[in-house]
Amino acid sequence: MATAIVVFAAALALIASERVHRTKVAMIGAVAVLLTQTIDQEHAIESVDFNTLGLLAGMMLVVRLTEATGVYNYMAIRAGQISRGRPLGVVVALALTTAVLSAFLDNLTTVLLVVPITFLLADTLDIDPIPLVLIEILVSNIGGTATLIGDPPNIMIAGATGLSFGAFISNLAPLAIFTFVVVTGVLYLFYRRRLQIAPEARDRVMELDARKSIEDADELRRTGPVLVLTILAFFVHKQLHLEPATVALAGASIMLLVTRQSVEKALSGIEWSTLFFFLGLFVMVGALEERGAIQEIADGIASATDGDRTAELLGIAWVSAFASGVVDNIPFTATMIPVVEQLQGAEKSDDAYWWVLAIGACFGGNATLIAAAANVAAAGMAQRSGRPIGFMVFLRVGLPVTLLSMVIATGYIALRYL
Repeated sequence: MATAIVVFAAALALIASERVHRTKVAMIGAVAVLLTQTIDQEHAIESVDFNTLGLLAGMMLVVRLTEATGVYNYMAIRAGQISRGRPLGVVVALALTTAVLSAFLDNLTTVLLVVPITFLLADTLDIDPIPLVLIEILVSNIGGTATLIGDPPNIMIAGATGLSFGAFISNLAPLAIFTFVVVTGVLYLFYRRRLQIAPEARDRVMELDARKSIEDADELRRTGPVLVLTILAFFVHKQLHLEPATVALAGASIMLLVTRQSVEKALSGIEWSTLFFFLGLFVMVGALEERGAIQEIADGIASATDGDRTAELLGIAWVSAFASGVVDNIPFTATMIPVVEQLQGAEKSDDAYWWVLAIGACFGGNATLIAAAANVAAAGMAQRSGRPIGFMVFLRVGLPVTLLSMVIATGYIALRYL
């Protein structure tokens, strides 16, 4: 266990220092736990979430192939015109769109679609895109909390418990909506000085003809319908008994078939550094799981609360939030599910335990840059655009947002479940 903890802690410190690229750190960390036999190769492969990697790769291809048509330029211009080029309007439009899509599409896919539009919109308005992207990342994790399909921890909890789509909405959506409003307002006030739009930039956007931004109408007619069908398929993937990765890769494959762009050019659009970062991270976290480090945290909750229901519910929520910020909310949720089943007792009828786990794991996704897949994906896209988001830059806004969200969540839990 000690080796797994030391390697992970060292990797986290190096990532936070930003002296070494996070992908290099993650890969070296993964190799270290393999060479020291902290985890064997078979279990390392099992620890990799190929659904996340497949979803990322598929949607990166879809975005890359449709990007050449100019459709995202069109969307960016229309977003600027609808908001009348006003900072508050821009923030509200992007944040609301991101939160709603995250709830019903999933936050990782949403970020992959929205971030490219945001960069184009920011360039058009001549403002810094990073505050907008950070706001989108944070509200995507909040919006994803609202439904069964919005965030991976919710999907995992539903798979383990059989809780319905409606139950997730009725228990989590009210909290997610209120938290979204508060957090978006606070973030706008925090960033408003960096989002000042010059009158001439506003006038320039309003005068643009969005239709002229479509650079290849024929290519759009070929790839556009595939993009729309792929997005629609995400809404019904459960009913179709398909994993999100299958939907994304199917959409990408069909798009490769109908496009006139070369395969080599399309594949160059994949954020390979992001995929390999996830690969290394999954292996390091797999080593923590294999050696029982995460289970120790979970068991600590049970022993510290001594069977008191109030302490257990609040302990699960807060520990999940901050542990998810360190080790990623997907593996932590997987570890916590059997622990929560034990804490529920023999009757297993108190669903409040599951709701507080979902709240903590989803809200905890905002704590650090590596806490959720959406965060890492957005950071990779920002890196590729030449405007990287550093670990500490994210931490300075992500941690306060997590604390604020969890304070709101504590009040909600107290009113509804205690």
